[in-house]
Amino acid sequence: MLKRSFEPARGRWMIPPVNSSGSTKERILGAAELLFAQRGFDGASLRQLTAAAGVNLAAVNYHFGSKDKLVEEVFRRRLDALNERRLTALAKIAGAEDSTLEDVLEAFIRPALDLSHDDSGALFMRVLARAFAEHDDTLRQFLSANYGHVMRQFTAEFARLLPQLSKEELYWRIDLVTGALTHAMSGFGMIQRKSDVSEHVHREQTAQHLIRFAIAGLSHP
Repeated sequence: MLKRSFEPARGRWMIPPVNSSGSTKERILGAAELLFAQRGFDGASLRQLTAAAGVNLAAVNYHFGSKDKLVEEVFRRRLDALNERRLTALAKIAGAEDSTLEDVLEAFIRPALDLSHDDSGALFMRVLARAFAEHDDTLRQFLSANYGHVMRQFTAEFARLLPQLSKEELYWRIDLVTGALTHAMSGFGMIQRKSDVSEHVHREQTAQHLIRFAIAGLSHP
């Protein structure tokens, strides 16, 4: 059942023709992101990747050194920009007496939803969902080592605004909120955008519902 949930809709995310105008590195990253979303990290072979990108294996080795490093670079390409936006938003409200739980959740959730509703960002969300669904410990360690500081800064602000929660209880609730966000970003849920609703309106509806849900879950006694 899980495997089926990763199947792309007919006509979506099929391997595109090689874009010769893009740099070799960008073509490899684009092909890798697409194949990882479709087939998983183990299921996407280097042979398939080089064929999709229109390059040879030597080019992959030159730019990335290994498949593991290529996977890491796929994540860096999206997450560096995402977390820079998150931290910039958080810096404006962290520690302020008048900041609220909603403010912190806005800083955490909206940049992620903006990315997930961009065409290429939506594809990356499938890759991110793969990482968690496949229990890839090496990748999780990479994400923790390189992006754990972002979550720690948000956790510190949540803790400041929710002093009644024990550390363990706070971690449970943040973890569940993060799971809900990942689910919303991946587009696997029952709620799909209606044909008469714009992408902007749908994203706004998603953000509002998710933020209200998260506030209730985090602040519940």
